Amino acid sequence: MAHQFWGPITATLDWCEANYQFSRYIAEAANTFSNLFTIGLALYGAVQAQSQGLPKRYLTGYTGFALVGLGSFIFHATLLFEAQLADELPMVYVASYCSVILFDTQRGFSWRNSNAIPLFLGYFLFNALFTWSYYLSRNPIYHQVVFATIMFTNVFRTAHLLRDREIAERLPDAEKESIARVFTTGVLLFILGFAVWNLDNIFCSTVTVWKHALGWPAAFLLEGHSWWHIFTATGTYLMVIGNICDTLCIKDDYRNFALAYSFGVPRIQRVHKEKAL
Repeated sequence: MAHQFWGPITATLDWCEANYQFSRYIAEAANTFSNLFTIGLALYGAVQAQSQGLPKRYLTGYTGFALVGLGSFIFHATLLFEAQLADELPMVYVASYCSVILFDTQRGFSWRNSNAIPLFLGYFLFNALFTWSYYLSRNPIYHQVVFATIMFTNVFRTAHLLRDREIAERLPDAEKESIARVFTTGVLLFILGFAVWNLDNIFCSTVTVWKHALGWPAAFLLEGHSWWHIFTATGTYLMVIGNICDTLCIKDDYRNFALAYSFGVPRIQRVHKEKAL
């Protein structure tokens, strides 16, 4: 093992990938650089949101998505507790931010015509309390339970928005089916990533033997936590696209927006040039 540039490991979590195997500057090579995929998807979404003139709340969401990837990059490169916080805290911040967007269903995006102000006040209070409590507890299970609870809330809220009679009347069936298809695909990819992550933890010793038998760089394909990054990044992107399209159509007019695809990757396309209300 190369000399550890970042010093002793202080994180409360360590993964199956061997530490400092290839560089004294990178604790986990595959787990670190797989986050570039996350950052790339987030930046792509941000560029599309900006080019289509979507409300700033969506650009903020993509920025948070990118920060999750950046924090995870730093965490896996150093395995320091401070870097772990830079990974795990933004996960909760972004997931709860999505909740705020999903619960703000009043027409229009003006602060004066929206219930967003109390929602965002609750958002900042919740995350301040969570940050304080997690820093004191340093229990990764606590973080995972909170994150999972928020994600389940977002899934059920999205399903409710697509089924609620009063809200769903604003969307034609074809639009709802497209949104549901994209969002459901994202959820399934997220679940797949979670399964791979856990299999990697449970069968780490066996997978490690396979890695050495296969040799590098091919053995990088057996890094389960890296696949978690790729699957969950893709799943998150698809869920975000579904939620943006859903809430745009509810708060504005569904005829102003459409799901478009570039090389199989969905994005939001403005049909009319007018900006959202």
